[in-house]
Amino acid sequence: MNILLTGSSGFLGSRLCTRLKNHDVKKLIRELSLSKESDNYIYCDNLSCFNNKLAFSNVDVLIHCAARVHIMDDTSTNPLDDYREVNTEGTLNLARQAVEAGVKRFIFISSIKVNGESTQLGKPFKFDDQRSPEDFYGQSKSEAEEQLLQLAKDTGLEVVIIRPTLVYGPGVKANFASLLNLVSKGLPLPFGCIKDNKRSLVSVDNLVDLIVTCIDHPKAANQVFLVSDDNDVSTNEMVQQMAKALGKSQWQVPIPTACYRLVGKVTGKEDVISRLLGSLQVDITHTKDTLGWKPPQTLEDGFKQTANAFLQSKLKD
Repeated sequence: MNILLTGSSGFLGSRLCTRLKNHDVKKLIRELSLSKESDNYIYCDNLSCFNNKLAFSNVDVLIHCAARVHIMDDTSTNPLDDYREVNTEGTLNLARQAVEAGVKRFIFISSIKVNGESTQLGKPFKFDDQRSPEDFYGQSKSEAEEQLLQLAKDTGLEVVIIRPTLVYGPGVKANFASLLNLVSKGLPLPFGCIKDNKRSLVSVDNLVDLIVTCIDHPKAANQVFLVSDDNDVSTNEMVQQMAKALGKSQWQVPIPTACYRLVGKVTGKEDVISRLLGSLQVDITHTKDTLGWKPPQTLEDGFKQTANAFLQSKLKD
C-alpha cells in the first residue's frame, strides 16, 4: 500500500511510522534539510498553500495527522483564523489534490473536541451526535470534517474521520505528563473525592492500531469513528493507575469537590477545574461493530508502558 503521511514527526505520527514499515510511505515534513535526503521526504511548510503533484503520485491512502493543536494561553491576535488556516483550509487543500491525483482514501485525525468539552456521567458522546465544538480548535476541526464529507459525496473520495479522546503513551507531554510527574514523587495528592467523574482515554498504540485498520477496511469509508481504551476512569482511579504503573504507593487526600470549585472561581480557572472534576466519555460501539475492532492494549498496560518510558527518561536526565 502506498501512503502519504502528514505529521510524521509528531507524537502520533512518529508512532504510526513504526507500524507502517511494511508500506511504502511518503512523508510531508517541515524540515527542509531532511527533505533533501530522500525522495520519501517532501517539504511542506504551509498546508494551505502546498501544491505538489508528485507528492500524491501513486498514493493509495493519505493519512492526515498534522494540525495546529489546541494551545493553552494562545497569544494569537486572531486564533480562529490561525486554526482554520491549518486545520480546515490546509486539510481541504490536501484532500482536493488527493482527488485530482486519484487517491482512494483520506484518513483524517480529528478530535473529540468536535463533539464538545464534557459529557454528563453515563451519557457518552456517540459517533452520530451533532457536532458541538466549544473552542476554536474544535471548530476548525469540525468545519474540516463537514467539508471533507461533502467532498466525498461530490467526488467519490473515501473519507475516514477518527476523533480521539486524550491520547497518552511513551513520550506524552502536557497535562498527562505533568500529572505523571507529580504522582512519581510519591506525595499525598488531593484527589480523594474525585471519584464520581469518568473520562475516556486512548493509548497511542490503540489509536495507531485503529488508523492502520482503517487503511484498507472496506467498511471504514465515509465513516466517523470515536476511539478510546474502552475503560473509562475517574480522576481518582487514573491517579491510582499511574501510581501502580510507577511502583509508587499513593494516598489521596479527600478534599471536597466544592473546595475545588471555590478555588476555580477565585482564581478565574473554572475551566481547568471543570476538566479536573468533570466527565468526558465516548461510546465506541459503532467503531467496534463496524470494523470488528477492539483496542488491543488495555489501559493498565498502556499506563505501564507510559510509566516505564517516563522513568527511563528520568534516568537519562
